[in-house]
Amino acid sequence: MFWYHEDLERLEEDISTLPYKPKLIFYGSSTFTLWNDLPIIFEKYKPLNLAFGGSTLAACTWFFDRVFNNIKNIEAIVIYAGENDLADGRHPEEVILFLENLLAKIRVKYGNIPCTLISIKPSVARNHLLNSIHFTNSHIQKLMSKDKNCHYVNIYDLMLDNEGKPNDKYFGEDGLHLNDLGYKLLLDTLNKYPEILPNKKAIKYYKKITVNSDK
Repeated sequence: MFWYHEDLERLEEDISTLPYKPKLIFYGSSTFTLWNDLPIIFEKYKPLNLAFGGSTLAACTWFFDRVFNNIKNIEAIVIYAGENDLADGRHPEEVILFLENLLAKIRVKYGNIPCTLISIKPSVARNHLLNSIHFTNSHIQKLMSKDKNCHYVNIYDLMLDNEGKPNDKYFGEDGLHLNDLGYKLLLDTLNKYPEILPNKKAIKYYKKITVNSDK
């Protein structure tokens, strides 16, 4: 996993220069890395975005101790990962094992803080993996339901069209990453679960979204 080291060094620099002690951590892959409004939206929670592009749940678990080494006393963590594992050919059962290990690491270091896993999204570019994504999500939901402070946020179903296929209006031109409308849907969905956030209060943030009427 040497190809992640440049991103990990960037994260370590971000942590060392952060002017406050973070309370809310976002951890995972490019769905968070590319969420440019994230620091503004969650400002009152003192957020820190520790996502790194292309990361897998395997990588998030493997590098957890390094990434979180100098981060103390956080109040909540939100995770998006697993999609790249499936794209790399890993089986859903492997994804669940990595998640179990990651949650165990979080519990050891931070105790019983709220841990939230956002469902794997049905990316247009990964339509061929839809069955695996759905299967993995169902087992993630079962795993998260075993702990009252673990939460599962389902965006998968919301990003399907009337035919049960990935709805391209939520994705950029690559069919993989979210566009502004996709991020609005993600934020609106997170807002339905205030218990996942520090102080358990919903976010108030407004941004005008231009929707392409052709989609």
